[in-house]
Amino acid sequence: MSETGSPAASAPEAPPAGALGAVEQRGIEPVPAAERTGNPLQLFWVWFAANISVVGMPLGVSLVALGLSAWQAVVVAFLGSFGSFAVVGLISVAGRRGGAPSLTLSRAVFGTRGNAGPTAVALVSRLGWETVNTSTAALAIVTIVSLLAGTGGDAKSAPVVAVVGVALFVGFTVAVSGMGHGAILVVQKWSTWIFGAANLAILGFLVVNIDWAEVGRAPGGDLAAVLTGIGTIVAGTGIGWANSGADMARYQAPSVRAVPLVMSASAGAGIPLVIMIGMGSVLGSSDPAIAASANPLDAIRDTLPLPVAVGYMLISFVGLLLSNHLSVYSAGLTTLTLGLRVKRVYAVIVDVVVTTVASLLFLLVADGFYRPFTTFISLLAVPISAWVGIFLVDMLRRREYDPVALLDLTPRSAYHYRGGVRWAAFGPWLAAIVFAALFMQVTPGDVPWYTGPLHETWIGVNGMAWLAAAAVGGLLYAAFGLRSAAGPR
Repeated sequence: MSETGSPAASAPEAPPAGALGAVEQRGIEPVPAAERTGNPLQLFWVWFAANISVVGMPLGVSLVALGLSAWQAVVVAFLGSFGSFAVVGLISVAGRRGGAPSLTLSRAVFGTRGNAGPTAVALVSRLGWETVNTSTAALAIVTIVSLLAGTGGDAKSAPVVAVVGVALFVGFTVAVSGMGHGAILVVQKWSTWIFGAANLAILGFLVVNIDWAEVGRAPGGDLAAVLTGIGTIVAGTGIGWANSGADMARYQAPSVRAVPLVMSASAGAGIPLVIMIGMGSVLGSSDPAIAASANPLDAIRDTLPLPVAVGYMLISFVGLLLSNHLSVYSAGLTTLTLGLRVKRVYAVIVDVVVTTVASLLFLLVADGFYRPFTTFISLLAVPISAWVGIFLVDMLRRREYDPVALLDLTPRSAYHYRGGVRWAAFGPWLAAIVFAALFMQVTPGDVPWYTGPLHETWIGVNGMAWLAAAAVGGLLYAAFGLRSAAGPR
């Protein structure tokens, strides 16, 4: 018995890809070839709009906090953003091949039960990013109120406003992400033009008001700081989206070639990220107090005139929606892959309930913003990178995915392997995580919570644990996994 009760061919017919008002009925079952008519330009708009949000600014500030100059931060942002989203584009190729979400396709690699590990990590990642998006959007509302009423500029000094901000953001997110693929394509395309232009206009205003002399006086960082910065951007941008790469690409036409898919993700996300991260780094260099702020939007409030600052906060709120509803859509698919037997729309509701509670805790209980933020993305980058390494190596030989086996969770499934686990992939995934943990340090506050025994080595000091995880996972799988039975190809 499959998760849909029948082979994929009997899945309910999906609405046209451009249908804005139609709720997508399809869950994780592969999209029939006749309905796969998308093109890479559609994905360019999706990734551009999802990454034009103000969340890029805290990433830029974090680079300055590492000791980088603003100019180094821009180079780091370029390498980390374009490079990591090229990986997202590569995984999109699997979506074009199999017509299913990333973590559903991952069952072919890890087994129907073994895939639960990477899927759970992916769900935590999506929920975590939604918490960051929701919290930042609520802080935008708090900042607007503080500007207009002269009240405190952080959530703890205005808890009622923060709660209202969370509620507004969650409501708008559900309105679009619950609709599905067609609605997202339309909204992302037009939002890219409208809010991208608005962002650029207000960012131009910021440029005029920045203390460029102070920015120029900021010293540059050494090679270790640069490499750590690249790792921070990779973890905070493309790696966070890597296991969602196929979710939107599953509607791409089978004739679409791999290179345009990779370019659509790399350029679509890289262009806005370099702009937003670069601006965050410039703001952080111009005022060292920004990095210590509990509200990452204080830089906007303190730099712009009142009307312009309020306008930018409203644009930031909408920009975060463009990223968040895509994340919620992907999280709904991941929840279904994990085994929750509900419609995708209901999975979205479960998702937003969790992130609403988490956002309120983050805003009203957590101390600070930047350290918990960077700790979160650094931690999850390790297991996700290990999955990426294994999945990409598997793609070197796998050209097809069995649509029936992907949904069949019984021992009869071609992807059940031994007890539902394909140890040739699951074992390397665990080994890669353990190996990377030797080089990590977890510091969400002033005192480290964990320091690996090899943290002081070159890999640890340079923040390369995520890369070590990808390399070890991929190499071990190449050694053991590609030689074992891998089911239909």
